[in-house]
Amino acid sequence: MKNSTALYKRHRFPSDIIQYAVWLYHRFNLSHRDIEDLLVEKGIVVTHESIRLWCNKFGSAYTKKLRHQHLGYGDTFFLDEIFVKIQGKQRYLWRAIDQDGEVVDVLLQARRDGKAAKHFFKRFLNNCRNEPRKIVTDKLKSYGVTQRELVPDSIHDTSQYANNRAELSHQPTRVRERDMRRFKSMEQAQRFLDVHTAVYNLFNLGRHLVSASDYRDLRQGDLRLGKR
Repeated sequence: MKNSTALYKRHRFPSDIIQYAVWLYHRFNLSHRDIEDLLVEKGIVVTHESIRLWCNKFGSAYTKKLRHQHLGYGDTFFLDEIFVKIQGKQRYLWRAIDQDGEVVDVLLQARRDGKAAKHFFKRFLNNCRNEPRKIVTDKLKSYGVTQRELVPDSIHDTSQYANNRAELSHQPTRVRERDMRRFKSMEQAQRFLDVHTAVYNLFNLGRHLVSASDYRDLRQGDLRLGKR
């Protein structure tokens, strides 16, 4: 991440330590207290509350940087939505990924109707930056109506099992949601998921497609890119 004097002003710890703590939290299934313990092993004494504040404050800045550096998405997109309970109320987490498993967008919304589908479509189309050749969804009617209105020239596939890729992409979120004992609010959940998505894409290198040595080189390159 790019070091900015203004961004880290009045913070006692160096930017590298702050970046490392925020990266650990969003990359691995760790709590703020787990990261506190890991830093202590390196001789860095910082409270879990400070780490939580770092994640809240700097996460969005890092996400913006990573998205700016992203090299782009494919031309086939898989969209899906799942139920998420927050403060006893049912909410909906919408997700769009491309054919390479890159997460284009995630959005929490209170509804699962045509207006919500249109809002999500506009967001993900803006993020993917190119006209989709094909869009794959389940049979929710709102998808079809929105697709015909916003991207009528794209192929819309609703066949059985075609959208399994998007459904499986929710699993990492479910794991973190469970270990965090559910999201506390829509704002907190959206903030976390934005950063989690950007960090996930940073390490989505298609490990099964390259040799072990090439994978290590690519991973090191992405880590350096993320810290510029």
